[in-house]
Amino acid sequence: MVKTTDELALMRQSGTLLAAVFEMLDTQELAGRSTLQINDLVERFITVDLAARPASKGQYGFKYVLNCSINQVVCHGVPSEDDIIADGDIINLDITLEKNGFIADSSKTYIVGTASPAARRLVRVTQEAMWKGIGAVRPGARLGDIGFAIERHAKKHGYAVVRDYAGHGIGREMHEAPTVLHFGRAGTGMVLREGMTFTIEPMLNQGTRKVSTEEDGWTVVTDDGKLSAQFEHTVAVTATGVEVLTLRRDETAGGPKRFP
Repeated sequence: MVKTTDELALMRQSGTLLAAVFEMLDTQELAGRSTLQINDLVERFITVDLAARPASKGQYGFKYVLNCSINQVVCHGVPSEDDIIADGDIINLDITLEKNGFIADSSKTYIVGTASPAARRLVRVTQEAMWKGIGAVRPGARLGDIGFAIERHAKKHGYAVVRDYAGHGIGREMHEAPTVLHFGRAGTGMVLREGMTFTIEPMLNQGTRKVSTEEDGWTVVTDDGKLSAQFEHTVAVTATGVEVLTLRRDETAGGPKRFP
C-alpha cells in the first residue's frame, strides 16, 4: 500500500506515459470512428510508441486495452466495431498502463462535437468533483474526506454519485488496498499516509445513482437511461499533500487549465 521512494519514481514514470496516451487522444477526431478503432489506436501507441504494456488487456479475462463508455454507459464499456462514436456523444475512455512492473490508471470523458449543454455541464461537474476529491488528499486526512468532498459537489449540482464502484489502491497490481469510496462522511475511514497510492474516479449520473450490468457481463448502464460521466487520476500522498501521477499537460497540480 505504501510505496518506497524508488517505487514512487517508477509509478511516476508509468503515470507520465499514460498521460501521453490521453494527450495523443486529444488530437484525434473521435466522431465517426468505432470504439474498436480507438482501442486499436491506443494499443499501438502504448506498445509501439511508448514501449509499455496495456495493463487492462487480459485482466480478469478482458480482451481489450481500454473501456469505452458512451452516454448512458457508466463504466466498463466494451470496444466494438459496431459502436460508432457520433457527434453529440460523451464518451469515457478508461485506460491502464504498466511499465517496469508498476501500473497507472486514468480516465477522461470526452465531449464529441456539438454535445448538449446538459451533457457538457455533467462532464464539467464530474471533472470538478474528481478534483475536489484530489484536493482532500494529504497525510493525516481520512478516506472519508475524499468521498465527502466528491459527493457534496455532486449533490450541489443535482447529480447522483454511483456507489457500486470505487477507487482503489494501485501499484504492482491494478487493484490493491485501500478501497476509495466517492461518498461518505468527513473524518471517517482510514488515515492517509505518505507514500500511499490510489485512484480517485467518481462516476456521476444525471438521474438515479442505480446501475445495471448488461448481458455481456461488463457494460454497466444507468437504470433510467440518463447520461453518466467519469474522470479518474492515480495519485500519491506526499509529505505535504498530493501528487497526481497521471497529470496531463492540459492540467495543473490544482486542476485543469480549462474546464469543458
